[in-house]
Amino acid sequence: MMNDLPLTRPARRGELLAAGAAAVTVVLWASAFVSIRSAGSAYSPGALALGRLLAGVLTLAVICLWRREGPPPRTAWRGIAISGLLWFGFYMVALNWGEQQVDAGTAALVVNIGPILIALLGARLLGDAMPPRLLAGMAVSFAGAVTVGLSMSGEGGSSLLGVVLCLLAAVAYAGGVVAQKPALGTASPLQVTTYGCLVGAVACLPFAGQLVSEAARAPASATLNMIYLGVFPTALAFTTWAYALARTTAGRMGATTYAVPALVVLMSWLALGEVPGALTLAGGALCLAGVAVSRSRPRRPSAASVDGPPGPGGGDGQPGPVPVPGAASDGGPGTRGA
Repeated sequence: MMNDLPLTRPARRGELLAAGAAAVTVVLWASAFVSIRSAGSAYSPGALALGRLLAGVLTLAVICLWRREGPPPRTAWRGIAISGLLWFGFYMVALNWGEQQVDAGTAALVVNIGPILIALLGARLLGDAMPPRLLAGMAVSFAGAVTVGLSMSGEGGSSLLGVVLCLLAAVAYAGGVVAQKPALGTASPLQVTTYGCLVGAVACLPFAGQLVSEAARAPASATLNMIYLGVFPTALAFTTWAYALARTTAGRMGATTYAVPALVVLMSWLALGEVPGALTLAGGALCLAGVAVSRSRPRRPSAASVDGPPGPGGGDGQPGPVPVPGAASDGGPGTRGA
């Protein structure tokens, strides 16, 4: 048992790097909502999705050439294709369209079932564990998302079509994440993101005519926001997401995205001058608290308890809890690079 102890230090470093990558993803995805508000006034849902994906593909292609990154292996293509169609393609169009049909509060409520679906699908299809801390954190964060949504409701009309579109977006998001996870076992995060984005862009090519005509008359600010969406919340944020996902479970990564509503409230306050109410602030605080709970780990047992009779199953958790989930449920990527 003592031979396992030296592994905890590099594993801890890998966990911190993954947490940092997840934080970059969450911040950039939160900023996307502010940019979508500007670009969405001049671009239709499909055209905005295609323009964003094309900007993302070009950025990722330059990075791949610079790093001399080749195409992913054949074993990764199934997961890349499914995640590209569901998450990069269908999700972006459905969400853009849905947010034009319902108020922001309703959209937030419906889309935020995505992390719950990720945890359930990850447990069913990937064998991911669902520890009590993850479930408790997701419950707290979802309560916060509901609070934020209720505080924002009433700002616009809601329609059955809009609710269905947001629901489909949440399902596509969850399916895309779960499909992406196995691909990261044989392909790098950059490969998975680049070719997933390419698949999504190809799927959105039917909107090319709309993109060309709308770009000709769109204000420069809207077009710049669309490019920003492609370079940062897509190319960079999806790559850091894939990096973190390769080193943890789908459920924990999904729970991390519950920090997005809280950051959106803060960014809208700072960038757009939209002062949040007390209920909105309380909901944002709940979202962040739930993420902290879901990503926390049981206290490490002391060296004496590690050598004692309870063994690997004793105490509140397991000795060396960082590498165990990667080995048990991630099929290898959880410990790679740690």
